[in-house]
Amino acid sequence: MTAEYQDVIKANIALHSRMAADYNTCEPQFRSENIDRTENILTDLINKNQVKSILDLGCGTGFVIDIVKKNVDEIYGVDVTQAMLDRIDRTGNAKISIFNHDAGSFDAGGKKFDMVTAYSFLHHLYDVEPVFQTAYKHLKEGGVFYADQDPNFYFWDSINQLEREGDYHPVVKREIEMVTYKDEDIQANFGVETDIFNNAEYQKNIKGGFREEELREKLLGVGFKSVKFVYYWYIGQALIINQLGLPKEVGLSQADFMDDILQKLLPVSKNLYKYIGFVATK
Repeated sequence: MTAEYQDVIKANIALHSRMAADYNTCEPQFRSENIDRTENILTDLINKNQVKSILDLGCGTGFVIDIVKKNVDEIYGVDVTQAMLDRIDRTGNAKISIFNHDAGSFDAGGKKFDMVTAYSFLHHLYDVEPVFQTAYKHLKEGGVFYADQDPNFYFWDSINQLEREGDYHPVVKREIEMVTYKDEDIQANFGVETDIFNNAEYQKNIKGGFREEELREKLLGVGFKSVKFVYYWYIGQALIINQLGLPKEVGLSQADFMDDILQKLLPVSKNLYKYIGFVATK
């Protein structure tokens, strides 16, 4: 383990120890429409692959655990920040085991799982390959590795090229603040120094996000047989959902219609999507 690798782990512990109490209210994955979307994806994967056991890497406060625990028998959750693990709701019928450990070097003692998840987690890593190896090692043959809501390089690159004081639509200006200057917001609200935040989100703020082609090469290189990518949350989607004077269900329907069009236009439209995810099969 290199010094840089260790520094990123330390930065994550420092950041998320400070944010743990507010994490479920300030992070975008906890929007109701995103919870519904993720539940649909996970339920579909669980049903199609007859999933009974899940290893959740970078589990945080239990975003994935809360969704899947009613549908599986056993869950292992792994995270480096104890303050986040302390907030996991372990009630319910599933057997939930929690481990305070680096996901890149975690060893479940030869135990194999039907599915491995890593939700909004890969961008917190100095190097994603050790986590890919952990996922592959702990999956049963034919098992699936689901990761999602990590920064799409092509979106981040487009936003980072814009001027902070440029004459843009408010939606674009907000993305500039949230993408390029998020470190300032975190420092103001949580007192975390910008260098700690940027190191804690190394693959996002230092490396600039993930390219599909590079992720595919690394996943196949580890041994996965196939990888299917998904793009999520296009710029302006919230504007459509939250139109004044319209019931939210109408806005959601219109946003889904636009998403369907943009999905059909991939890969041309991929720079419009903020997040990238994938399902890799062993």
